[in-house]
Amino acid sequence: MDTIYVEKAIRDHESVAAIRTKYPKAREISCDRYGEVFNPAAQNFRIQKKRPALILAEKHGRAVLPTPPDYTIGRTDNFYFSHMLNCLYDCRYCFLQGMYRSANYVHFINFEAFERGIDEVRAETEAPCFFSGYDCDSLVMEPLTGFAEHFVPFFAERPDAWLELRTKSIQTRVLENHDPLPNVIVAYTITPDTIAREVEHSATLFKHRLNRVRSLSQQGWPIGLRLDPLIPWPNFRTLYREMIDEIFAAVDAEAVHSVTLGPMRFPKAMYERIVKLYPDDPLFALRETELRNGQMTYPEEIECDLVDTVMDQLREHLPESRLFPQTG
Repeated sequence: MDTIYVEKAIRDHESVAAIRTKYPKAREISCDRYGEVFNPAAQNFRIQKKRPALILAEKHGRAVLPTPPDYTIGRTDNFYFSHMLNCLYDCRYCFLQGMYRSANYVHFINFEAFERGIDEVRAETEAPCFFSGYDCDSLVMEPLTGFAEHFVPFFAERPDAWLELRTKSIQTRVLENHDPLPNVIVAYTITPDTIAREVEHSATLFKHRLNRVRSLSQQGWPIGLRLDPLIPWPNFRTLYREMIDEIFAAVDAEAVHSVTLGPMRFPKAMYERIVKLYPDDPLFALRETELRNGQMTYPEEIECDLVDTVMDQLREHLPESRLFPQTG
């Protein structure tokens, strides 16, 4: 990390001091609020992605928010919180590249704000589920953030609530050194290897993710499989069949807490920004997209074929109660 921006109000926070020691040669720049650096329109996500800066900030306002209605893995009341904005990886289907003008990483260091928000929800809601990988990867920057190291023990003391750690990362030492918890789901985004090599730039290879899924499941951690988004690559039926069979040859089905799957969807303006950034990317050249219900997506017959095909393949290994198609 070459450049670190630090909000003036938190420059003496112990977490800031710890991060400074990890990047002793980084240039440090003070700012009043992270939005001064992160929000200006005159930025190029694609260029910044090559050498992003780190912004250390304080979370203000509501730290825990409700998810969209169909965003669930079995609980009725679902919420998300984001200790970071943006991701180390560069997956072409990621909505973050269309949502944010900046590719810089924002890390909110005041974890106590999220703790308060979670406990406020717990006081008003029975058995809620909290998703931590909505605006970032939950684990890939764990050596910098210490996020899981902090929140896994926090949820160990709150067995009424679920936590999902969504990731593509092999940064799982904190989990390997902790007793598994029934209310913490380690959810891996999985894409067939042939597709992943083309669209999941800089992400952990499929074989390494699968190895980590296997070892964590054997340790006793509940595993989530996130087949989001499904991508209609040439020969997709065979590619998804081979991937699913390989997963369940390596992982006991009883260890799989849930599987989500759904097609690629973007709001129209977001989609147009992403295509403008990467006009020649194979993900967008593969199929014609269309505007439907305010979202840019594949034609309905292609979506249905994708979801139905993969659901049928998953039913060979798991009961329907653990499958959650995200089709809304």
